Amino acid sequence: SFAVNKAFQFSSITSVTLLDCWTIVWAIFLTYFFIGTRYSLWQLGGAALCVLGLGLVLLSDAGVGGGGGSKPILGDALVIAGTLFFAMSNVGEEFCVKKKDRIEVVSMIGLFGMLVSGVELYPLCLVAYALLKHSYIVFDYCFAKLHSLLWFCFQILGFAGYTFSSFMFYTITPFVLKLSGATMFNLSLLTSDMWAVVVRILFYRQQVDWLYFVAFGVVVIGLVTYSTTEKVPATVVEDGSQSVEYQELNAESRDEC
Repeated sequence: SFAVNKAFQFSSITSVTLLDCWTIVWAIFLTYFFIGTRYSLWQLGGAALCVLGLGLVLLSDAGVGGGGGSKPILGDALVIAGTLFFAMSNVGEEFCVKKKDRIEVVSMIGLFGMLVSGVELYPLCLVAYALLKHSYIVFDYCFAKLHSLLWFCFQILGFAGYTFSSFMFYTITPFVLKLSGATMFNLSLLTSDMWAVVVRILFYRQQVDWLYFVAFGVVVIGLVTYSTTEKVPATVVEDGSQSVEYQELNAESRDEC
C-alpha cells in the first residue's frame, strides 16, 4: 500500500490505476504455481473482461487526470512492486484460511498489523518531535490545526467511517478468500472504482460519463463469467491432504481384487 500510494507522487493517476491491475496477473501466477489452482479459458476471458471494464473507466477519465508525473518510470516501478506484495499477501492469506481457522487468521493479521504500524509510525514521531522541539511556531500552528480537526464533526465521522470500513474489509476478506480464492477477490476489487462513481453522483453532485455505466456492466459480466466457469480446485484442503478423484469399480474389477 505504501509503494502504490507513493507512486501517485511520481506518476499520473491513470497510470497508477491501470498498472494496479497487475495484482490480478500476480494472483493468477502465484495461485497457479504455489496453491495449485487451475484456470479454464473461460475464467481467463472473464478476468480479461474485468480489466477491459477498468480500461473503459480510464478512457472516460483520460481528459480529467493530471499530467504524466515528475518521474513516471519510478512511479510505475513502485506500482508494480506494490501489486506484487499485495498479491503475495492475498495468496498467502488464502493459503492460511484454507489450512487454519479463520478466527486465528484474522487475529494474527490484527496482531502483526499493529506491530508493523508501530514500526512505521516511530520514524514519523521522531520527525514530528524534532520539528516541535525546535520551533514553537510550528507547535502552535499544529496544535491549532489539530484542535480544529478533533472537534470538527465531519472529520470525526469521516475517520470513523474509514475505520469501520477497514474493519469490515479485513474481517470479510478471509471468508471471500476461502470461498472464491485470491484471483476472484482481486477481480472483485475492480468494482471499487465503479462504486466511487456512485459516491461522486450522490455526495459530490458531479456528472459522470456514460462509459462508467458500460464499464460497470462489463466488469459484472466478467465476474459472472469467471465465477460460473470455475473449475473444481485441485488445491490443499483444510486437513492438508490433496484432493483426489475417486471412481466406483465395476463388479469384474471388484472380483479381481
